Amino acid sequence: MKRVFHHSKRILIGIIGGIVVIAGLIMVPYPGPGWLVVFAGLAILATEFDRAQRILDHAHDKYDAWQQWLAHQTFYIQSLVWLVTAIVVVVTVWLLNGYGMINNWLNLGQDWVESPLPIFN
Repeated sequence: MKRVFHHSKRILIGIIGGIVVIAGLIMVPYPGPGWLVVFAGLAILATEFDRAQRILDHAHDKYDAWQQWLAHQTFYIQSLVWLVTAIVVVVTVWLLNGYGMINNWLNLGQDWVESPLPIFN
């Protein structure tokens, strides 16, 4: 019975940790806690899986190195990184019809803000 409980707990932690990691990865390019959520998911997985702890340590080191590298770059490089991030956010919101919903809610009549994806038409 103890073995079944341990196996069930391991599966549950794997599922929950995996969902948290995937949600964090989806949030990474957007303003907010994307990397924090990824690291939290890896920490959940690391409670049962040694490989997850190694991945967490490696990812944390790479994240710190990226932050340190970016901090030492010129204003132009830092601005370019922020600009690319902003473009990713704007395009994603457009593709997911965020602007189209606002257009419809406020009756703005600006059809060009509607998503080009057929799922939203």
